[in-house]
Amino acid sequence: MRILGVDPGLTRCGLGVVDAAGARRVSLVHVSAATSPSTAETPARIARLADAIEAVLDTHRPDAIALERVFAQANVSTVMGTAQISGVVMLLAERRGLPVTLYTPSEVKAAVTGEGRAGKAQVGYMVTKVLGLTEMPKPADAADALAIAIAHAWRGAAAPVGTGGTTAAQRLWAEAEKAARRR
Repeated sequence: MRILGVDPGLTRCGLGVVDAAGARRVSLVHVSAATSPSTAETPARIARLADAIEAVLDTHRPDAIALERVFAQANVSTVMGTAQISGVVMLLAERRGLPVTLYTPSEVKAAVTGEGRAGKAQVGYMVTKVLGLTEMPKPADAADALAIAIAHAWRGAAAPVGTGGTTAAQRLWAEAEKAARRR
């Protein structure tokens, strides 16, 4: 399965594509951070990022999109920009018939590192290790996009939980999902 992970933002939008095969096998296909200048008008910024996202979709043809869920924070303009780009991603996915799954930052961190409160450096380190890269993807938005794609790959892993084919992070994820269903 080919997965596009998106870390949405109006200034920088992380885009990471991975191929997933089995419970723990993911490989890097593409990573980038699309940008738009803060001095441009919002519609022009959105169009620029939409073009970059479409180019990745057209070039790499993912089977699914994993998108970071917009969450509340004090900075309203940041939330608005993130929500606007998330809407663009959802629209582009819908037009291509691609499923979109939303993940909170803590869900992604738990899936990749085993700890829902992991820092950016820890997430970047694990992305680098899992994908067998020689250096951490930069900027952090690019590494975060890969982490989102990896979380999606591992969430639907082929190996049964509790077997040698799953990681500690995958087992923690499965336990958290099970606990959430009981509530």
